[in-house]
Amino acid sequence: MSNSSSLNEFLLRAFADALELQLLHFSLFLGIYLAALMGNGLIITAIACDHRLHTPMYFFLLNLSVLDLGTVSTTVPKSMANSLMDTRAISYSGCAAQVFSFLFLISAEYYLLTVMAYDRYVAICRPLHYGTLMGNRACVKMAAAAWASGFLHALMHTANTFSIPLCQGNTVDQFFCEVPQILKLSCSDSYLREIGLLVVSGCLSFGCFIFIVVSYVQIFTAVLRIPSQQGRHKAFSMCLPHLAVVCLFVTTGLFAYLRPTSISSPALNLVVAVLYAVVPPAMNPLIYSMRNKELKEALKK
Repeated sequence: MSNSSSLNEFLLRAFADALELQLLHFSLFLGIYLAALMGNGLIITAIACDHRLHTPMYFFLLNLSVLDLGTVSTTVPKSMANSLMDTRAISYSGCAAQVFSFLFLISAEYYLLTVMAYDRYVAICRPLHYGTLMGNRACVKMAAAAWASGFLHALMHTANTFSIPLCQGNTVDQFFCEVPQILKLSCSDSYLREIGLLVVSGCLSFGCFIFIVVSYVQIFTAVLRIPSQQGRHKAFSMCLPHLAVVCLFVTTGLFAYLRPTSISSPALNLVVAVLYAVVPPAMNPLIYSMRNKELKEALKK
C-alpha cells in the first residue's frame, strides 16, 4: 500500500524489454518527432512570413500547428529518453506536468477544430458576412477562448486527479501519464469525483462534435448547390483537410477511451495511445498541405 503523499515517482509502461527493441522504439519515435517538428514548423513559418496567408483560415491553422508541436513534445521526448536510458521512471511532479500539458494542448486543439468548423461554415454558407463575422478581433477572441478553455479544463482535471489518494502502487499502464491510468491507482471510491468531471467534459466534447457535424451538413448542402464544377472543387478543397483532421482526432480518441474492454490489452493500449497522441501531430501538416496550392507555394518559397 502506498499513499500519493509518499510517492516520489511513477513507472511508465515500456514498449519493450530487449535493448534492440528499445533502440527500435527510439528510432521510430525520433523519426515521427522530427517529421512533426519539421512539418508543423514549416507551416508556422510559411503562414507567419507570407502576407497572402494572413487570413482567418491560416491564422487558425497556425494555432493548430503550435498546439500539435506542444502535444507531440509533451509525450514523445520523455518516452525516447526512457528508452535510451533503459528506465521507466518519471517523477511525481513530472507526471503531473505531463498530465496537465497533454490535457491542455489536446483540449485546446479540439476546441480550435470546432472554431475552424465555424470558420468554414461562415466562408461557404454566409460569404457576404465573412468579413464581419470573422474579423481580426473576432478570430483572436475565438482562438484565445479555445486556448483558455483548454487551460481551465486541464487545470481542473489535473488538480482533482492528483488530490485523490493513490494506494494501488505507482505503475502507470501507459507510455505517458494520463488521467484514466492515474485513476486506476486510486483508492476504492475516491475517484468518483473525477469520474463526474470526466462525464461533464464528455458532454461538452459531444456538444462540440454535434456542432461540427451540423456545420458540415450545412456546408455540404451549400456546396452541392454551387452550379460550377470548379466552384464545388474549390469549396471541397477548403473543407476536406479540416474534416480529415477532425475525423483522425475523433476516431482515434473514441477508440482509445470507449472501446470494449474485451478487446483491450497492454500491447493494444500502447498502439492506440500512439495513434491518438503521436500520429495526428505528424499527419496534420501533410493533410493540410496535400490539397492546398497557396500553402504549397508558400512552403516552396
